[in-house]
Amino acid sequence: MSSYDFDNRFNELTPILNAFAYNLTQNSEDAKDLYQETAFRAMANREKFQPDTNFKAWLFTIMKNIFINNYRKKVKANTIMDSTDNLYYINSGKDEITNRGDANVLMKELWKLIDKLDETIKIPFLMHYQGFKYQEIADHFDLPLGTVKSRIFFARRELKDQIKKRYRYVDEMLLRA
Repeated sequence: MSSYDFDNRFNELTPILNAFAYNLTQNSEDAKDLYQETAFRAMANREKFQPDTNFKAWLFTIMKNIFINNYRKKVKANTIMDSTDNLYYINSGKDEITNRGDANVLMKELWKLIDKLDETIKIPFLMHYQGFKYQEIADHFDLPLGTVKSRIFFARRELKDQIKKRYRYVDEMLLRA
C-alpha cells in the first residue's frame, strides 16, 4: 500500500478512531492523547500492515493495546511496595479511621457566622456558594451584575474579619510558641 493510500484511509477513519478512543477513556483529553499515540504508532509501523486485510481492525487493535498498556502502567504505579519485615505500611492503612470532628465543629461555627450576616449580602453569597453564577443571581434579584459581585465580596470580607476576631487567640498562641 502506498503512503498516500495509507494516509487517505487513516484520515477516513479518524472520526471513528476518536469515538473509539473516547469510549475507552471516557475523557476527552485522554481520548485525544490515545488517538495521537495510535496515529504515531500506525504511521511508524505502516510497513507492518498487510495489504488485503482489515485496516480498521488493525488500527483498533493498535489503539486497544495502547490503552491496555497505559492502564497497566497506571495500576502498577499505584502499587505500594512494602519492604518492612512485618509489612507495617500495607497493614497500617486498612484499619485507619479518620476523625472529622474538628472539621465538623469548624463548619458549624462558620455557618453560625454566615447566619449573622446581613440578608442583603448573605443571600447572594449563599446562592453563589450553591453554584449559581453571578449573572443568574443578578437576574433573580433584578440587580446590576456589579452590585451582586460587590455583595458577595462584602460577605467574604465580613466572614474573614469575623474569623480573625474569633480566632485571634490562635494566632497569638502560634506566635508565642
